[in-house]
Amino acid sequence: MPLSIVEVGDPVLRHVARALSQEEIRSPEIQKLIGQMREAMHEAPGVGLAAPQVGHAIQLAVIEDREQYHKDIAPEQLAAKERRRVPFHVLINPRVVWQSEDTREFFEGCLSLPGYTAIVRRAHAVKVECLDETGNSRSIDANGWYARILQHEIDHLQGHLYIDRMEMRSFSSLDNFSEFWKNLPPAVVLRQIKQGTDG
Repeated sequence: MPLSIVEVGDPVLRHVARALSQEEIRSPEIQKLIGQMREAMHEAPGVGLAAPQVGHAIQLAVIEDREQYHKDIAPEQLAAKERRRVPFHVLINPRVVWQSEDTREFFEGCLSLPGYTAIVRRAHAVKVECLDETGNSRSIDANGWYARILQHEIDHLQGHLYIDRMEMRSFSSLDNFSEFWKNLPPAVVLRQIKQGTDG
């Protein structure tokens, strides 16, 4: 039976997830969950999925940004986001050990808040240390959109959602985003929504 993705308001999304032991990582239960999460992420579709989003408060996430997700995005937008294919991989007990002072602002969504998006400022580059699905240590250096995905998923494991970090006035339904904001650079959107507060 496919996994269901829980939505905002479910308490599991606000808990700090617990770390997994080496024994747990190698267990049939966790290995099965990883496969199920990968399927759920593809089905959604999404570029990342954290265990709390499927009801498990454990420090586990899966990530994959497939080329087929890029086909409807203008090349200049892909370039601006520095978005490239990211092969499937697993994060267990991840932590951000370094992040750049340089930041970027882009619209961001979440499978646990379907139908909405908002501008979120995040570090442009990060270094993440974690374990993989075999329990081996892994160090990841990422920038651009990949760095954003990592930060988003690690936030989930700490009980945070993108709405905690968003530019409040940019919060939008996906329908209105497509109609009004989709083809504008985030800086222009922010300028326009700020002007709405003047006068």
